[in-house]
Amino acid sequence: MSNVTDIDCLLRSFVEKGLSGCGLEIKQRGITLYEGYFGCSDITSGKKVSKASVFRQASLSKLPLYTVLMMLYERGKFLLTDPVSDYFPEWKDSKRIVRHPDGSFTIQPTLRPINISDLLTMRCGLPYCNFPSGSEEPVLKAMEKCMKPLWEKGHYTLREHIAVMAEVPLAFEPGEHWLYGFSSELAAGVVEAVCGKAIEDAFRELLFEPLDMNDTGAHYFGDIQERMVTLYQRTEEGELIPAVTPFDEKHIPGPEHQCGWARLFSTVNDYSKMAQMLANGGEYKGKRLMGRKTIDLMRTNVLSQEQLKEFSNGYNAGYGYGYGVRTLLNQGAGHHNGSLQAFGWTGGFGTWCEADPEEGLSIVYMHNLIPSKEEYYHPRIRAAAYGLLR
Repeated sequence: MSNVTDIDCLLRSFVEKGLSGCGLEIKQRGITLYEGYFGCSDITSGKKVSKASVFRQASLSKLPLYTVLMMLYERGKFLLTDPVSDYFPEWKDSKRIVRHPDGSFTIQPTLRPINISDLLTMRCGLPYCNFPSGSEEPVLKAMEKCMKPLWEKGHYTLREHIAVMAEVPLAFEPGEHWLYGFSSELAAGVVEAVCGKAIEDAFRELLFEPLDMNDTGAHYFGDIQERMVTLYQRTEEGELIPAVTPFDEKHIPGPEHQCGWARLFSTVNDYSKMAQMLANGGEYKGKRLMGRKTIDLMRTNVLSQEQLKEFSNGYNAGYGYGYGVRTLLNQGAGHHNGSLQAFGWTGGFGTWCEADPEEGLSIVYMHNLIPSKEEYYHPRIRAAAYGLLR
């Protein structure tokens, strides 16, 4: 079995081999098994990564998003079969790309409307604008055309973003394939529509305040900006240089900085509170936020065998996909020493989380780097974390 000294050595080796800095917290049934921080939050100043360091979450923001959605679902606020047009009327008459054997395509009405389940399972049929893929090229061109007025305007709300995207033809019939992308923007819009408030306010009231996640949010407050770790980019020569990301501008308060949904920032310790709640059946320090069976549904694979092929890659090996999360289906295929249906997600700058309800275990790891090299760091952290269990 591993021990805390082994994990210290592992994280220290990450920094020695060129990572600027990182943090990790492992908890089991409310007890901290490990917490450690290594390296610098800013190399130039020499400021160290610490418990107070704030990291950009990028797509790890999706775990709070889908957690809040499942909390609303179990309160009867919507059904997973509800059409998204119930919340966004302009989406009532969706269209899709139909490809023909000669390589041409036509645009035809979808056979059924997009529903909320399609959003939570990444099967709505729209990629991200910045995720180019040959098979979605006509869709990406349509997305760019529809987004041009908003880009020229320079700022826009999530609701405006959703409205213009209603004109884009889907890459396929809703529910037919797995495709990472705009599903999460629509899902965030559903939260706003159901709660009648901005998504960051819904997050704060439903999740962050009950869990005392005082350093987590979408827009800077207090001294958060000063505590943000520097985002670095590794050059081909191996040098770390400060990087610029549009995510940071979206964190600045004020409508002039709005560009749809601003992803979250958080600390390792803050995020661990939510991860522990999910690992412990919806409870954290005596507070029950959601039902155990709702979490079981959340981590149930929904993908068909063909869709699993679309989802699977080396990094996701052994996992399927549930409602907004990857979920472990095959320990051998994933070279995974944890439990079946352990679940979580990843952020593009290097953040990662996994919750294991069978063990009451949560693992939260963070760094901010471009490229994130997630396939190197995260499996090593995962193996060492599970090695702590008796």
